[in-house]
Amino acid sequence: MIPFLDDIENCLQVLQKGGIFLYPTDTIWGIGCDATNSAAVGKIYQLKQRAEEKSMIILLAEEKDILRYVTQPGFAVFDFLKDAIKPTTIIYEGATALAENVINNDGTIAIRITKDQFCNHLIKRYKKPIVSTSANISGQPSPAFFTDISTVIKNGADYIVKHRQNDVSVVAPSSIIKWNRDGSHTIIRL
Repeated sequence: MIPFLDDIENCLQVLQKGGIFLYPTDTIWGIGCDATNSAAVGKIYQLKQRAEEKSMIILLAEEKDILRYVTQPGFAVFDFLKDAIKPTTIIYEGATALAENVINNDGTIAIRITKDQFCNHLIKRYKKPIVSTSANISGQPSPAFFTDISTVIKNGADYIVKHRQNDVSVVAPSSIIKWNRDGSHTIIRL
């Protein structure tokens, strides 16, 4: 039996109702919701006290899903992702089929293919991308561990995943790469 199955079921209910949840990712603890639901995305901006001009990333379970949410990803990105050692977030031009308030003003979207077993399972079951943004008030430090998440953030979530709450493994933030339509790319953070 999958140890986090109850958490998956609870998150699926929250996602279907347009709610938000706290969950462990392949990097740090995040706040998540349905990335295609503008009202749910708005709840995260409100909870984080974050300006909507500062876009958030979305998580997908498989590389092929990029083709559903980016109009012209450039196929060289798939070779690039195969060679990535650590979690890598790619900023793509031409975002589509997502909540308007999750897409950056310039039409880009930041996407990470998650290798985390919990996140991957949840996304495959939900069949839609989920938002992943650090579980903190905007401008405050990102929480390295569950115990670092503020009470305000915890109280604002519709569900808090129990899986990995006691995990104190040190993880690095993802690399961030801007992928251009012409196939060139810019490293923003390694």
